Amino acid sequence: MNDQRLRLDLADLAEEVTPVDLRDRALRTSRRIGIQRAIATSAAAVVLFGAATGTAFAFLPNRGADPVPGTTPSVTASPSPTASPTPSPSGSPSIAPPATSTSSQPASSASFGRLHYGPVNTGEAATANLYSWTPGGTPVRRLALPAGPAELNAAVSPDGRRVAWVEDGGALWTSALDGSGKRKLHDLVDNMCWSPTWSPNSRQLTVRLGAADGSFSKVGLLDVSSGAFTEVAGFDGCHPVWAANGTVAFADGSNGTVVVTDRTGAGRRTIPGLGSKGSRYVCFDVASISPDGRRIALFRIDRDGTYGDAARSLLANAVLDTRTGNVVNLPLGGRELRQAYFQADGSLVARVRSGSRYTLILIDKAGKKVAEKAEPSSLASMQIIAAVD
Repeated sequence: MNDQRLRLDLADLAEEVTPVDLRDRALRTSRRIGIQRAIATSAAAVVLFGAATGTAFAFLPNRGADPVPGTTPSVTASPSPTASPTPSPSGSPSIAPPATSTSSQPASSASFGRLHYGPVNTGEAATANLYSWTPGGTPVRRLALPAGPAELNAAVSPDGRRVAWVEDGGALWTSALDGSGKRKLHDLVDNMCWSPTWSPNSRQLTVRLGAADGSFSKVGLLDVSSGAFTEVAGFDGCHPVWAANGTVAFADGSNGTVVVTDRTGAGRRTIPGLGSKGSRYVCFDVASISPDGRRIALFRIDRDGTYGDAARSLLANAVLDTRTGNVVNLPLGGRELRQAYFQADGSLVARVRSGSRYTLILIDKAGKKVAEKAEPSSLASMQIIAAVD
């Protein structure tokens, strides 16, 4: 749960929308949060904290069915590092992607980078492994993490060298992808709403820090080397993503808007058509943003839909222009978009599903399909958590 949930309900009532049965919402909360471990005490403390400060909680959207389970991935030995729901119909006018290349233009130089995967539903398992896969190769098993962090907040750095995660007690850890060099960076860190997100240079993490009473009030940047924390007043909401140019986007959490700002919290604006009065859609989960901050992959739901838990979801059913809110058309061949990750060169890796099979489609920054690769069936029960060069 995050510290803004009730505000969404109050806002909806103020706009005279159909009342939502809170008991039904609670019953619909995902099973993975049911097993999520020891947040009841801190959640109660956050409620008290929110009441004292005039804030409240927004119920976040159900994520839909998890990907179709697959077999345990076949893997190679891990070397030391060297360097769900059906998409809602569009309610915004779609915009055509930028002009594609012609025969007189050079072929696209976009290529698949390395993809990192984490579990979707760990069930009763105590630990779970992360995996890496480069299309055309073989999945590589990485370090094992406690099941909760592996599913809900593990984050791989943009340089592909390190992973950060927050355990249930609030301890923030980092290590290499093979588990070496593990060290604790901080205590009392939010593990749900503002889970750790790497800066583009892989030197800082955006985190939300808490107090001993379980409340969370300070959001900002934590230097990975020194441990120094710098509060950023303009950071709030949930589930931030970083663009290479320093743009930060996150779900507001109170009314379903998505906020775009810079690393200092300045230049704050919202993406049109999400959460504002009269808009069809709301969004509480963002997955990836393009290097220039102009396109964003996220999960939209109808504003009259069902709302549930606050856990991170990396599903995406739309890519939007952050300036206009319009949908960016993608060459998916009629297949269902499940995840979408921008790479450093501006290209997009779209994970699509047809039946029980997953395919990755590489789309260059001009909107042209470059390649597609069938994903190993062994990764079907997992989700992409990062795409790096």
